[in-house]
Amino acid sequence: MRTFDFSPLYRSTVGFDSMTRLLESALRADEGQSSYPPYNIEKTGENAYRITMAVAGFGENDITITAQDNSLVVTGKIAKTEENTKFLHRGIAGRAFERRFELAEHIRVAGASLVNGLLHVDLVKEVPEAKKPRTVKIETTAPKSATVLENQAA
Repeated sequence: MRTFDFSPLYRSTVGFDSMTRLLESALRADEGQSSYPPYNIEKTGENAYRITMAVAGFGENDITITAQDNSLVVTGKIAKTEENTKFLHRGIAGRAFERRFELAEHIRVAGASLVNGLLHVDLVKEVPEAKKPRTVKIETTAPKSATVLENQAA
């Protein structure tokens, strides 16, 4: 496995430490994370996304979805039953899992549904009004000095 040194980025950038942490965690995740359960990430609209996970055998009470800060964690654990089932072949994986997804800023979980063995987690990007682009009106009068503007604000 090839390792990457991100220290040059720390020397020449300010405020991008979360981006380098994200890159480092993505590289670490590729090494040790299993591929169970399989999932898709799709864009369903301009500001809408959906994560779909194949969770055959899991019910809604067996799955927990936790959204905190910029992280989404989906865990699944089937409650043990006391059945004396004797399997001749067991091909449906019912093992516990934990999947972590890093979410971009302003992404929130809109809802989740479990249909036909597929868990759908819907996400939306909601940019606050203060962060949206705005048009600045161009005045034709002479600009006011900073001290005049400060006195008007007080």
